[in-house]
Amino acid sequence: MKIFDATATAAALPFDRLVPALQALFAQGCEVPPRHVHEVPVPGGAAFTSLIMPAWVPGRYYGIKTINIAPGNAARGLPGLHAIYVLYDGSTGVPLALMDGDAITHRRTAAASALAARWLARTDARRLLVVGAGQVARLLPAAYRAVRDIDDVGIWARDAAKARALATRLQQDGLPARAVTDLPAACRAADIVSCATLATEPVVHGEWLAPGSHLDLIGSFTPAMREADDACFADAALHVDTEEALKKSGELLGPMSRGVFGPQDVRGTLAALSRGQASGRRDADERTVFKSVGTALEDLAAAILVHEGA
Repeated sequence: MKIFDATATAAALPFDRLVPALQALFAQGCEVPPRHVHEVPVPGGAAFTSLIMPAWVPGRYYGIKTINIAPGNAARGLPGLHAIYVLYDGSTGVPLALMDGDAITHRRTAAASALAARWLARTDARRLLVVGAGQVARLLPAAYRAVRDIDDVGIWARDAAKARALATRLQQDGLPARAVTDLPAACRAADIVSCATLATEPVVHGEWLAPGSHLDLIGSFTPAMREADDACFADAALHVDTEEALKKSGELLGPMSRGVFGPQDVRGTLAALSRGQASGRRDADERTVFKSVGTALEDLAAAILVHEGA
């Protein structure tokens, strides 16, 4: 069994290879059962949550991502989340590789947004606004440059110092990044607005978005979370990564409960787009929205890429 630490896992997942790998597995399909959620008791302390996410391509590969979430770790000076990925032979069950689960999660999340933009962002889109300054936000410019000729990157975060720090880091990596402080103006000027925050109240408003722009919403993966207001969805072409997004994300559950749109208004999923069963952008003036919550299919596609490239 081969072992890939965080550095080796990330290095094996360049976006120019990871984005096509996601598209290929979405088109092919694989088995993705519901994730397991367990509360693990800790004598004398707070329990931590363990998520187990399996997926497999029958006869080829079987993979499991395990994510342990321990909010109490902050008091111990430790990260609150730890993840690993184990890839097995799909016929024999023999372990093939152990990988860093955080690196897989972050990179496949950014790659899924870029994959959606392949169909939903205008072909001449070049101005990207990243809302957020965390681990996924840091990867978004490079991911989008795998599908569009991005030559202007704005970074906005509630903590302006974090936005400046991320912009400086991206500049050091050779990316055309700058921190911005006027979020409404930055949204109006952007061809693509990509949100990767933990917000529970809208950060981006529909009245700020330009005709023909593409809005990418990553952060809201629970019913209590939300990054965009209702106006962001009005008169926009909505796509999701999987139909599970309609059941999990406050981004969608809230507007649906208020009649802004219904499940029937979702134009397609990444699987439908990858198979040519759903239409992407229809014209240059159409405003598009993509909402993702993540799926074990993406983790498996990334893990296979790491293993086969070793």
